Amino acid sequence: MGLSTKYEPKIVTGDAGYVLEDVPHLSDYISNLPTYPNPLQDNPAYSVVKQYFVNVDDTVAQKIVVHKTSPRGIHLRRAGPRQKVYFESDEVHACIVTCGGLCPGLNTVIREIVCGLNYMYGVKRILGIEGGYKGFYARNTIPLTPKVVNDIHKRGGTILGTSRGGHDTSKIVDSIQDRGINQVYIIGGDGTQKGASVIYEEIKRRGLKVAVAGIPKTIDNDIPVIDKSFGFDTAVEEAQRAINAAHVEAESVENGIGVVKLMGRYSGFIAMYATLASRDVDCCLIPESPFYLEGPGGLFEYMEKRLKENGHMIIVMAEGAGQELLSESMHTMDQQDASGNKLLQDVGLWISESIKNPYK
Repeated sequence: MGLSTKYEPKIVTGDAGYVLEDVPHLSDYISNLPTYPNPLQDNPAYSVVKQYFVNVDDTVAQKIVVHKTSPRGIHLRRAGPRQKVYFESDEVHACIVTCGGLCPGLNTVIREIVCGLNYMYGVKRILGIEGGYKGFYARNTIPLTPKVVNDIHKRGGTILGTSRGGHDTSKIVDSIQDRGINQVYIIGGDGTQKGASVIYEEIKRRGLKVAVAGIPKTIDNDIPVIDKSFGFDTAVEEAQRAINAAHVEAESVENGIGVVKLMGRYSGFIAMYATLASRDVDCCLIPESPFYLEGPGGLFEYMEKRLKENGHMIIVMAEGAGQELLSESMHTMDQQDASGNKLLQDVGLWISESIKNPYK
């Protein structure tokens, strides 16, 4: 993607070791920015919300469990409706774009943004950008209304289409400026959000009153503080099918070993939750817990024990587990995909080959 701008986090410090990792805001570069009453308080269907407006100084602790003598630690800005907003409903011209790989729930997210903006805030002008970031300068757009998105949550994929790469910051911001867009909702993973940060920096450099909201797309559930990322439950549910199939096959042969590789680049939530739900899994390997193959306490020793006891076993592993053990292929570890994500080695194939001869 060619994203060279380095993001500098916005840090605010306070008493007793309090640290706020804040998010960028329009008021950082536009002085005397006017505010308006939140339309929710005058909306009969949502007027109850005014009792629960989020205070501008509310934050959430990153770590829930702390020692009584430890510093207050890192905090994050609390999300939710504020009493004052920075756009009048009639002036809002929003757009939504989806980038990167597919994820269960993408259409639901698009639908909720459109319906939320329309019904809750009275926003009528919403564009869908087709085909990822390149759709901004390819002039591909879809007008989005509650009627257009009414049933899209029943479909898979994304109605806007998606792609990796295609990030040309100047062209994207030119398109945003030319179209009069002032709210940009970007749905995507790591690479996409890096792109969103670069877009914001260019918008800031030009002094435009444009809000950029990044909506993280990760079925890995690797986002701190929140309960779940969208798509995670579906991923765990679908993983059950693979585990069940591997179990049926493994128990049908002598010393059968089923290896199921699941998504999870840097976190093992899918693998671990699927393991706990299955109860047929003998070993779960995740990136957070290093392991080794040979010697006392190694994977091979444990496998030998389980095979003697049960005659078969199932191994579930996240794709990011054991990457440090693939020393033979380290020369490819620095390669990246079109979204700027590090290409991982196929640990499933590697571990299958490693155990094939001793346990065939």
